[in-house]
Amino acid sequence: MPKKDHFYITTTLPYINAKPHVGHAVEFVRADIIARFNELKGNNVFFNTGVDEHGLKIYKKAKEENMDPQKYADKQSEEFKKLTKLLDLKEDINFIRTTDPEHMAGAQEFWRKCRDNGYIYKKNYKINYCVGCELEKANSDLVDGKCPEHPNDEIETIEEENYFFKFSEFQKPLLELYEKNPGFVIPNFRLNEVKKFTERGLEDFSISRLKNKMPWGVPVPDDDEHVMYVWFDALVNYISAIGWPSDMDKFNKYWPVVQYAGKDNLRQQSAMWQAMLLSVDLPPSEKIVINGFVISGGVKMSKSIGNVIDPVELISEYGVDALRYFIARELSNFEDSDLTSERFKEAYNANLANGLGNLTSRIMKMSESNLEEFPVDFSYELPQEFSKYMDNFDINKATDYVWKKISELDQRIQKEKPFTLQGEEAKRSITSLVKNLWIISVMLKPILPSTAENIQEAIKKNKKPKALFERK
Repeated sequence: MPKKDHFYITTTLPYINAKPHVGHAVEFVRADIIARFNELKGNNVFFNTGVDEHGLKIYKKAKEENMDPQKYADKQSEEFKKLTKLLDLKEDINFIRTTDPEHMAGAQEFWRKCRDNGYIYKKNYKINYCVGCELEKANSDLVDGKCPEHPNDEIETIEEENYFFKFSEFQKPLLELYEKNPGFVIPNFRLNEVKKFTERGLEDFSISRLKNKMPWGVPVPDDDEHVMYVWFDALVNYISAIGWPSDMDKFNKYWPVVQYAGKDNLRQQSAMWQAMLLSVDLPPSEKIVINGFVISGGVKMSKSIGNVIDPVELISEYGVDALRYFIARELSNFEDSDLTSERFKEAYNANLANGLGNLTSRIMKMSESNLEEFPVDFSYELPQEFSKYMDNFDINKATDYVWKKISELDQRIQKEKPFTLQGEEAKRSITSLVKNLWIISVMLKPILPSTAENIQEAIKKNKKPKALFERK
């Protein structure tokens, strides 16, 4: 095994104004696969996720339900915690809440450093504001006066005195960052998008709200009339999660971070946040990996259309590893992808029940009948091609590689017909098949952890397992 190193990966923090959806599951699972792969390589992994609990959207939702915002946040955050368990994410995952006292203290210290370095000022302003995005919107961002991402929400006009971050001063440093690190944003076409956005010029953005209008947020240091704008507060979680500023040894051990995010978070994660880090003299993130959206039947999921797919229901019917498989192999890494119940069932039967499940059953039945004990050396070397794909965050190709090996073993059984062989010849053939199945199980550990464990347990006991995936 390679020398141990430290690896830090995080998802974005979902808003808690609605129940978790399949898009959250996709981001969580992809980050978990990369985290588990790095653990498999021998790295000391810190995996962070959690929830974003402040801002106008949450405040309004709590009022709609006649609840105190903190109690509403407590209730909603539990739903996301449950999803992390259902998705079989790493047991030692760090689940941060932006209402955690340690995070709020970190956000306030970040503000102080940014202010003391000269990048925060106060002014009167008037803007269009989309509550759904929790972002300012220029007229050019709107379609028929509506936000294209939240067309059912009214655009609000905010006119008040706020604190601002001097984003405009970071055009040159950001362009230099992108130039020096051509792999900073994955995929490359997303890097080109954020480059063009930065080249057009950056505008300072508001980072506070008046407490008498919107009290639900982290208090601004030394000003009782303001709370922090939700994005400024929430982004700081990536450093507060690993100890900044109270435990700098831990911070320095793990920073910089690999961040998974959706395409609607591109500017915030790869431009705004990076400028904020530079403003307090911290190194930028290591990498930003941008997902596409999950659609259904060719259109965006919507309750009104009735095409919303609940990840909890999929797990209940097919099992968690079936969902993890579909995310890993059947959904595009970086483009928008289609998920329907019919497509999910078809992939499940073809590639899990009839594919991996059937292969494991056939091999282990032959092994149990012909071999006295498991014939495997449990040391392993990950195939270079598989590792290369994973290191490049190409989970699709890594999973395709595993299924290529599954197909090759199937074809080998058909060609060699080891079940017709006798004596030592049969033992040699079946031993080779079991060893290859073991290597497949090792590659599956980050992708389908429970299934990989079941295969390895069957090999160690030299016993055919019960069906890994029942046909649906």
